[in-house]
Amino acid sequence: MEEEPEAHDTKAVDAKEELSSASEHSSPQREISSSNAEEAEVGFSASCLTTAELQQHWRAVKQEFRSVKLLFDIPAARIIDQTITKYVVYQVVVIRSGSYDCERVAIERRYSDFLHLHQELLLDFSEEMEDIVMPRKKIRGNFSEENIAERRVALRDYLTQLYSLRFVRKSQAFLAFFTHKELKAAYDLLRGGRFSRALEGLQKVLVLQEKLSSHNPTLVVPTLCAILVCQRDLEDFDAAFQTGRRALPTVRRYEVRQYQGPLLEALVDLGYSLGLSVAQLQDELTRMQDSPNGQVSEMSLKELVVQEFV
Repeated sequence: MEEEPEAHDTKAVDAKEELSSASEHSSPQREISSSNAEEAEVGFSASCLTTAELQQHWRAVKQEFRSVKLLFDIPAARIIDQTITKYVVYQVVVIRSGSYDCERVAIERRYSDFLHLHQELLLDFSEEMEDIVMPRKKIRGNFSEENIAERRVALRDYLTQLYSLRFVRKSQAFLAFFTHKELKAAYDLLRGGRFSRALEGLQKVLVLQEKLSSHNPTLVVPTLCAILVCQRDLEDFDAAFQTGRRALPTVRRYEVRQYQGPLLEALVDLGYSLGLSVAQLQDELTRMQDSPNGQVSEMSLKELVVQEFV
């Protein structure tokens, strides 16, 4: 199988080509400041952002040109012995390499979950995955300590192999393996009004999403908005406001229209509750509502959030 080029090498080449093209067409008489050029490229004005939001935004931009390396570990497993079934669940941890990762959360997956992931990936990438071997299930001795330990190592190496393939690590199936079960459970709790438990699950998922979806920062927007809804309903207005502020630069930059209006409305309401100045946010919301091309959702943020995973 032909070796795939590293993502950071490709980005470095693209960056050089863009720089070269820009220098060929520039002239001393017609200069554009770098900040204005960057704002034009991402489609918003820096005047809409606070200093903290600008800093967060440009950190995200720079992050896109870095190769985020992840490691996988399966440090433990446990046997579930129920009345009519018995199986092993494996504890899976995703670790960001290159520095100490203080945000480590664990999920549990059965062998059948790994098998389902493999089958899903083969539907789209059968040729590219011809060298990837899914650890086989043994006919006997599946619950012995020795076999479970061997399986833990084999499944860890399997995830590492998958992640080494760029088209796999960017696929929806790969991300869903780590987050879908927890997201569905959290949204079910949210719809049932159990906001504390929903918040706990959503915060856990957010850590995983931020590690696994650096190629598409918009994937965390629905989760951040759901966290805001939980915090607001738990009357933790300050935390909810900060969560909304965290989501807003990404929503603006990538023009996530579905969430932009409801998020701004939620932030304005929270700001008033906290006694904060929200004139800038209110002006932005008004401009969106009055814009001929504006497509502001008529639903509230909570109504938008509860539609997820229905």
